[in-house]
Amino acid sequence: MVGWFDPGQLVRTAVDVVISAIFARNSDRRVLDALSHPAPVPCDLSSSHDELWLDYVADTGDGWNSTYAVAHALAQPTLDVTVDGERRETRRGDVLVFGGDAVYPVASRDGYQRRLVGPYRTALPASPPSHPTVFAVAGNHDWYDSLVAFTRLFCTGGKRTFAGWRTHQTRSYFAIKLPHEWWLIGTDVQLESDIDDPQLEYFRGIAATMGDDDRIILCTAEPNWITEQRYRRFDREMTDRNLPFLEQKVFGNRVAVFIAGDLHHYRRHADAAGRQKITAGGGGAFLYPTHVDLDEVRELEGGYTYRTSYPPPERSKALSRGLLRFARFNPSFGWVTALFYLLFAMAIKVDIGHLGARDVVQVLHLVLAGILNSQIALLWGMLLLFGFYFFTDTHDESFKRWGGLTHALAHLTTAFLLGWFGSYFSESWLGLEVNSISQILVTGIVIVLGGFLIGPTIMGLYLFCSMHWFGRHADEFSALKCEDWKSWVRMHVSATGELRIYALGIDAVPREWAEATPTDFQPSLLVPDDRSATAPKLVDYVEVTRAR
Repeated sequence: MVGWFDPGQLVRTAVDVVISAIFARNSDRRVLDALSHPAPVPCDLSSSHDELWLDYVADTGDGWNSTYAVAHALAQPTLDVTVDGERRETRRGDVLVFGGDAVYPVASRDGYQRRLVGPYRTALPASPPSHPTVFAVAGNHDWYDSLVAFTRLFCTGGKRTFAGWRTHQTRSYFAIKLPHEWWLIGTDVQLESDIDDPQLEYFRGIAATMGDDDRIILCTAEPNWITEQRYRRFDREMTDRNLPFLEQKVFGNRVAVFIAGDLHHYRRHADAAGRQKITAGGGGAFLYPTHVDLDEVRELEGGYTYRTSYPPPERSKALSRGLLRFARFNPSFGWVTALFYLLFAMAIKVDIGHLGARDVVQVLHLVLAGILNSQIALLWGMLLLFGFYFFTDTHDESFKRWGGLTHALAHLTTAFLLGWFGSYFSESWLGLEVNSISQILVTGIVIVLGGFLIGPTIMGLYLFCSMHWFGRHADEFSALKCEDWKSWVRMHVSATGELRIYALGIDAVPREWAEATPTDFQPSLLVPDDRSATAPKLVDYVEVTRAR
């Protein structure tokens, strides 16, 4: 799994995000593609299929075990599930849709090959007789290289294959006509949650060909119904995005199912008319908690109410306790805090090694004067303070102010105490001469060791308290690198026109794999070989009628 708190990864991700944001604002790849490619003809599967199976998987391409576990399960020809006590057979999708963020941490040609193509080619190395088709929605991580690698892999118009699937689309958005007046629409909202004009015009043309009773499955890169509900009071501009315009004005409220990834779990909301809003981002990336924002999103705008989620909120809450073992999951993060503590403490040129706990007032006075008299100490102190302050959840200014300051002051206080203890240990206990090389080295070692051990513990405690009591920092669940609780959605347009939605999940993914010879009944090159793993199971089921 990607180590989001590894020092090198932190730097690389920050650089990639800044660069991609600059290029996205000044050069929109979608407009260039629209100029270089004619408007794509929608993929018409309505006449060749009386019924159709479709697999939707999002947020893939993180760790091997998690990504391949899902790829292996959806590549199998059939998968039996139990619905209300009835045994049913589900089939591998005639269409596979990647719902965004196909690779982590950032998009690149090598990243796609290693973290996405490799697992899926191993799961389905050869095309079955039905030759399924693959489509992909571009998420924010796919945009981090300005969509270059994504376009090369998926937007080839059928000239290339993706493992055992055939590509079809020529742009980063698409339309598929399904049997019985159903449509599958895939949008591209780039990094700014915005739809460009050529894309809007394309979907206007598609809508003009639809009948009054046609129904739509709308795929977007992010569940805007969740983000707007959570952050509306912090960001009024979020309500001005043009996804609602696309839904209401362009498609005329034909959308029956909204589905998106981005949040790495499964969650479903529904309204009284049976329309569904589904978050399904469990395809392989680190787990996103289901309990943190549950109270905020139980009731959504438009009459949608919370129905279920996977993993269950109680299990998600139990997993969050792992944040108290932050240092165990992210050992290299200790070097970040150790370095900052060392640079800050060693820049304060005051002699406090002979002062003990009874002299705390004098020590504080000397240290404060030392900071104010040292530009370097003041600089590192401010960097430490503002670094952890701005790391805080940015939407809630009150929490940012008090939670961020508390977190930052905890690190500053720890750095001060380690510097004091290191000086006292080297001078008063070991009797080393003040400012001698040996005394400086011993003090530095104490600060580094303390920063390596205590700094990550403070971070983990802060994240746990933020999630547990304040519902903030849900993205930092990535610190757990959780491979388990993966999921995807399998849809079935039946011969009678109903849309049956099966949400499938794997509680514990395999950690061990065995080589296998592909057959018609088992097409994969590797099969699970781990007794502690669990088989895919049904975690949610709903039927959507075509009648508006």
